[in-house]
Amino acid sequence: MPTAFRGLTLLMGLAALVLSGCTSVIEGSAAPFGTADRGIIREYFDQLNAAGKRGPEAQSAFLHRTQHPDYADRVCDFAGLTLDTFPAMSTLRADPDWTPEGGKPPRGVVYVVAVSLTIRQNGAGIGDQIGSERVVVLDGKVYGFAPCQAR
Repeated sequence: MPTAFRGLTLLMGLAALVLSGCTSVIEGSAAPFGTADRGIIREYFDQLNAAGKRGPEAQSAFLHRTQHPDYADRVCDFAGLTLDTFPAMSTLRADPDWTPEGGKPPRGVVYVVAVSLTIRQNGAGIGDQIGSERVVVLDGKVYGFAPCQAR
């Protein structure tokens, strides 16, 4: 199997894991919350994308740095690929009942937001996905969840 195809297959699988468990319908309606959380969540995605523009190593470092501390052992290596992640902020809502697969509820306030992902290799788009992503605001900082099993 060619290396580029293997890399694309790996990243598509990782992107699917990022979005897995997030594509189910969640009953209810959005609850109002402060603009402060909305602002720092928007900034989190801006910083994630800025790191991706600097390259795979920079984005990997960002993901390690912003991995939720309760799940610090579940950070993935994207094998030289980067993700452009574009949240639809109008869909942002609290998701207090969510827990990562096989885990316990994370500390902090859990939010879910619809996202569009573009997977890049050497700057070229090689795949797109649409789904949902969870982030947590804990002590005024935004944390995410990488799609890997505990080490």
